[in-house]
Amino acid sequence: MRIKTIAEYKNEGKEPEILFWVGCAGSFDARAKKVSAAFVKILNAAGVSFAILGNEESCTGDPARRAGNEFLYQMSALQNIETLKSYEIKKIVSTCPHCYNTLKNEYPKLGGEFEVVHHTQLIQTLIEDGRLTIEGGKFEGKRITYHDSCYMGRVNGEYEAPRSLLSKLDVDIIEMDRHKSTGLCCGAGGAQMFKEDEPGDKRINQDRVEEALEQSPDIVTANCPFCITMLLDGIKGKEKQEEVMVLDLSELIVEANNL
Repeated sequence: MRIKTIAEYKNEGKEPEILFWVGCAGSFDARAKKVSAAFVKILNAAGVSFAILGNEESCTGDPARRAGNEFLYQMSALQNIETLKSYEIKKIVSTCPHCYNTLKNEYPKLGGEFEVVHHTQLIQTLIEDGRLTIEGGKFEGKRITYHDSCYMGRVNGEYEAPRSLLSKLDVDIIEMDRHKSTGLCCGAGGAQMFKEDEPGDKRINQDRVEEALEQSPDIVTANCPFCITMLLDGIKGKEKQEEVMVLDLSELIVEANNL
């Protein structure tokens, strides 16, 4: 799947509608790369012209900042802002809520003002504009529970776009006891993804997976690569991986539409 870089677009004298910020997980993590590929299929199906930065994209700096290395964060952020400005980027979409939050809410303080949307928000807009339709029959009758990622939910107040997409799949949406503003973190935020557990602590993802499994779901869905990793690990720990799937919303749409 060959995707044009923004540099290639500029060399052709063209402007894409949107820049897809792939992110570290979406570029290098084997599981998250499947989400990137699914989202690209959706963009192509909707006729959206988009580009990536390719090798010019580097980490947003979010993990460094959450781990306490403000200097490294600012170095990464300023480099990215300079790159984005050099290409006169106006609108960015990301499949990672951590990238989304950093680009949207933290880069402006360093001079990086861009319109930033999460992929669930963009997909909802594409449906509302009539550029994309979702076929619902594929998952009819399936029990699906949705995990609110912290950076989309409590931090940015976005609860409805993902649920709106799920409602179009003709599924039974079963909410966990803690959801929306009371949703429980998967355990990977705040740079916890990159450190060892503290002795004696029960892993947060185990608590969250137990809450999900209480709903007897066929599918647990999320919209964050970190959350997907933590939920998968928790379900494997419960030896339920053959019974319960963990999928990003974009993967559900791709499968429903046979993209």
